[in-house]
Amino acid sequence: MNEKNTIGDIIKVLEQYAPIPYQESYDNSGLQTGYASDEVKGVLLTLDCTEEVIEEAIAKGCNLVVAHHPVIFKGLKSLTGRSYVERTIIKAIQNNIAIYACHTNLDSVHNGVNAKIAEKLKLQNTHLLTSKPHTLMQLAFFVPVENTDEVLAAIHKAGAGQIGEYSDCSFQVQGTGRFLPSENADPTIGKPGKPEQVAENRVEVIFPAFKQQRIMQALMEAHPYEEVAHFLTLLENGNQEVGIGMIGELAEPMQEQEFLDYLKKHMQLSVIRYAPVGDKKIKRVAVCGGSGSFLIKDAMRQGADAYVTADVKYHEFFDAEGKLLIADIGHYESEVFTKEIFYDTISKNFANFAVYLSEVNTNPIRYT
Repeated sequence: MNEKNTIGDIIKVLEQYAPIPYQESYDNSGLQTGYASDEVKGVLLTLDCTEEVIEEAIAKGCNLVVAHHPVIFKGLKSLTGRSYVERTIIKAIQNNIAIYACHTNLDSVHNGVNAKIAEKLKLQNTHLLTSKPHTLMQLAFFVPVENTDEVLAAIHKAGAGQIGEYSDCSFQVQGTGRFLPSENADPTIGKPGKPEQVAENRVEVIFPAFKQQRIMQALMEAHPYEEVAHFLTLLENGNQEVGIGMIGELAEPMQEQEFLDYLKKHMQLSVIRYAPVGDKKIKRVAVCGGSGSFLIKDAMRQGADAYVTADVKYHEFFDAEGKLLIADIGHYESEVFTKEIFYDTISKNFANFAVYLSEVNTNPIRYT
């Protein structure tokens, strides 16, 4: 008998890949319609959720649509079918179809939207163009030497000490802990009213800030002391796994027109708006899916020869000053391959229901 998976199971996997706390403050990622407890019958993957996409989900027998762009982005005061957003939501609810959006949180993770563009362009030696501060915390605590491994194992399991490709990371130094339990205390070591000293380790770990609650719970449950001495610090450090944009290198430098042709081929483009750089060869390439003009200066500071993004305004092309090839490939075109991230993530973890890439072209822009 096949195991039945719920929509919540799908959400859990997607949010392990792109945690909701990494979305921007203005965003609305997450479950937008439907019940997480419903059994999954089929999943349709799309960039945008429109009426046509919901109709496709119905035709394919899917009761979950996973989209990059949230269909509910601004507040809705009524559902009367006056706009495509309202009609899409009504149709989804009428047909018991859940809609889940994974937007700027997927933009922000190092293996998300921008990594997919870099993959399509075959960029090498890639890293984030900018990293986000205030997404990491440091925990320092004191624990008896003999209990250190047990406590560390518990907080590592909860998510502490993961740094890039390294797990179970910590720092510890041994010293002597001194304390005087009150008459009302129930000390693990020592007796009430009598001074005590214990060989202890000071242990330090780093973890994503959004995991604070579960890590602190694991610490308190595993630690032998009645009162756990600890310190929590929000770090200024940029997070090497969380940020916007990506930069890497082509295998071989290219002339301007050669690079533009390469870009068209690998991103399946019919047109590119660009600011030229003339005879300068293109080797180092920065990318940002969607509206990325705010990163032009960052691309220049990182030494990019070209910057691939979308939604660049007229006056923003001047910012290149002839030093950076700015290639505006279109919002839809820069993010349409996001569906492949969803497909790979879901297919790798589940095998008992159908997963489809939407065949609907949701791009509202046409070229002539």
